[in-house]
This record gives sequence, C-alpha cells and structure tokens, in this order.
Amino acid sequence: MSPRVGFIGLGSQGGPMARRIVEGGYPTTLWARRPASLEPYADTSAKVASSPAELAAMCDLVCVCVVNDADVEEVVTAVLSGLARGGVIAVHSTVHPDTCRRLAGVAAERGVTLIDAPVSGGGMAAEAGRLLVMAGGPEEAVERCRPVFETYGNPVVRLGDVGAGQVTKLLNNVLFTANLATSMSTLGLGEALGVDPQRLGEVITHGTANSFALGRVVDGGGSLERLAAHAAGLLRKDVGLVAELAGDAAEDSTVVTSADAALRMMHQPR
Repeated sequence: MSPRVGFIGLGSQGGPMARRIVEGGYPTTLWARRPASLEPYADTSAKVASSPAELAAMCDLVCVCVVNDADVEEVVTAVLSGLARGGVIAVHSTVHPDTCRRLAGVAAERGVTLIDAPVSGGGMAAEAGRLLVMAGGPEEAVERCRPVFETYGNPVVRLGDVGAGQVTKLLNNVLFTANLATSMSTLGLGEALGVDPQRLGEVITHGTANSFALGRVVDGGGSLERLAAHAAGLLRKDVGLVAELAGDAAEDSTVVTSADAALRMMHQPR
C-alpha cells in the first residue's frame, strides 16, 4: 500500500518536488501559508489541508521544505500534534544539524521518526527527478521513504544518523561558495595576464578545472551579480552554519575562508 504523503513548503525548490510526488501516484496532501502557492496543484489529485496538524493526521510521511531553522521548528511542532505514532517526518530544508537532532528526540517521544534529507540541484533538477538527496537517520526509516524520495531524487544517499545529511549538504554549499571565489579570482588573474575572462571561463569549463560554480560565473558574464540576487542570503546562512560547526570542532577551515571571500564579492559578508 502506498504511503500517504504530506508536503509543506511549496517554493522554488519544494514546489517541483511536491509535483513529482503527486505525478508519481502517491496520495498527497499539501499545506501552504500562501494560498497562491497551492494554485499550481488545482488540476491535480492533491488534497489541501487547512493546517499542518490536519495534513499530518492524513499522512504517514510528511516532507518539510521550508526556509530556515525557525520555520522548521514551527512546522515540525505543528505536524507532531497531528501525526500518528509510526509516522515519519523528512526535513528537506537546509538547517543546523542540531536542530534536526533535537527535533528527532522530541518526535521520538511521540512515537514518530524524524530524518533529515536536504537536497541539492535546484528546481530544474527536481522537475527532472535528478536531485541529490542526502539523508540522515535510522536506515529503516530512510528505506521506507526512499520510493517517495526517488520520485524527485537520484541519487538518494544515507550518510549516517540524524544530522549527517545536514552536515553533508552544508559542506556541499560551503565548497560551492568557496569555488565561486576561486573562479572569480582565476578569471581576474587571466584578464591581468591578457586573456579575455569570458573566453577563459568558457574554455576552462571544458577542462579538468571545470566546476558547477565556474559554470554559474560564466553564465553570469564573469560576475556574481545575477547569482547574488537570489542566492547570496542563503549562502551566507549556510557558510555561517559551517563556520560555527568548524569552530565547535576546533577546525580552522580554509574552505570557510574562501567562502567568506565569495560572500564579500557578493556584498553579503557574514
């Protein structure tokens, strides 16, 4: 029997994920703060709940893809008031690992399993079913969720206990941010040495130094302005979380230093 799935967080990332679940044939219930977020699903089989608690009462698995730690805490608390024992909450948001660990403890007291399963790739990858899903939590719970996750994700990887998915996603994001800085620096050096920076970037994308970050710089005409307009705030949040984790581990990380340089280039220093 297919699990009944709830989805909360229908933004640019969560929206395509929810649609893939619906199109995958799973009984799906949605909730959103803004009614406009629900309009794209009017012609689908998805049901709409009046609250997170009502949604949870109708579901076996609730996927959460909201913006930050405070949002996750608010939504998970509401979901726990309605989700039956044996249910699973999957946090797709990118937040502090300790937020998921703490909420997993609260959930366990109610007989609910909470796993973290942040994603990478963006809305277009979700639409194509190619998101990277980085999961942390009990293996049995992750495997229960895997068929649902595979409607929008490939690969789906379990990294360890609750929080491991968040650590992995944050390290992915801080490395991406650091690569923005090294890409910009490389193109700037090329220009100083007499090579057109746009052509240099286009050529290197075909070489061994290619990276997703370099591609974004080249697509932006050698500037971070376009990327900064929609992603700088989120990248600043994630770099800050990694810096905190590195400090707690007494690790002096070069990748954070490089990521900070990129944030300054985007006029978003932390």
